[in-house]
Amino acid sequence: MNERKLSAWVAAGAIDAEAAARIRSFEAQHSRPLALWAVVGIGALAIALGLVSVVAANWDAIPAMVRLGAHFALLLGAAIVLWAVRGQQGWGEEALLFVQGALGLTFMGHIGQAYQTTSPLWQPLALWLAFFAPLFLLRGQNWLAALGVGGVLIAAVWTFAADNDARDGSFLVFALPTALPLLMAPLGAALRVRSARGAFWRRLEELGFGYGLAGASMVAILAGVQNLARGGDADKMMLSLLTWAAAGFAAAWLVWTARRDRSGQAAAWMLAAAGMVALVAWPLSGNRVIGALLYMVLWAGVAAMALRGGWRGVFQLAVALLALRLIVLSFELEDNLLSSGAGLIVSGLLIIAIAWIAVRVARKYAPPREAAP
Repeated sequence: MNERKLSAWVAAGAIDAEAAARIRSFEAQHSRPLALWAVVGIGALAIALGLVSVVAANWDAIPAMVRLGAHFALLLGAAIVLWAVRGQQGWGEEALLFVQGALGLTFMGHIGQAYQTTSPLWQPLALWLAFFAPLFLLRGQNWLAALGVGGVLIAAVWTFAADNDARDGSFLVFALPTALPLLMAPLGAALRVRSARGAFWRRLEELGFGYGLAGASMVAILAGVQNLARGGDADKMMLSLLTWAAAGFAAAWLVWTARRDRSGQAAAWMLAAAGMVALVAWPLSGNRVIGALLYMVLWAGVAAMALRGGWRGVFQLAVALLALRLIVLSFELEDNLLSSGAGLIVSGLLIIAIAWIAVRVARKYAPPREAAP
């Protein structure tokens, strides 16, 4: 406990001396030997690195079946421990679940290395999702498990699209798989209020609409640098954007149906805004000012919905992205702004002014943090 801050609080009248004494007593009883744990952690890390170095140095000398057997034994051991601690909600189980998933993913790569086989990256990722995603969805506790299953899903669909798009050429090969992670938002919204693991489903929902907003932002940026309605792939681009827009609207409706509170409505409107950007980007593309305005309208809407939903972090992020896009747009409109000393002064003053306004807005109007489910 910081004794200087505690004394300052007492002197300022924020707390009385009795409260300060109770805080000191509580902290003394619940203090953790961080220095000792740091030393133990460094020692454990050194041992782990040493083992990895020994194995790596003798990797080729170890028979493939021995390596695979040891890897599988680790995988099986982690599964047994995970089963033994079932029902104990906490970071220990969450970390163990993540380690289990990492062991499973690396085991697939290990098999390919041992037998000198190759395959597109999306195939082992899809296999991992088939075997481990149900485990993550049934046992995940918080953001670590949500990020694990959501990250693998996003990586799988994008590597599948990249691998098959060049050969097939159909918009369905690209648009439908890459729109699939949007379904994480309604899935999380539906289960976060019905499950004892509300924190996990909340993070999965946030990952889903975050993915939608990131995709809409990239579409707005792309619309500002090229005309999507022209070229040999114009029809394919139009159908892909229509598919993304439909997926965004469908996800928004499902979230709206699942959660009728202010937070759920805010998430639904954000997904609808992402779908609207994908819908209008195709006819409005080809002008960098229009692309910038599309981007800023999207994030201005996100900021407004974050205010309604009480999402402090999202509101501050939206304000920061709007300020950054204004700065970038000013340089895009004045290509020679940095070619002279006066231009450097003007650009510096502009950056400071925009940053100051953004900080003031973010501090003054940011809502209190949303309460965890």
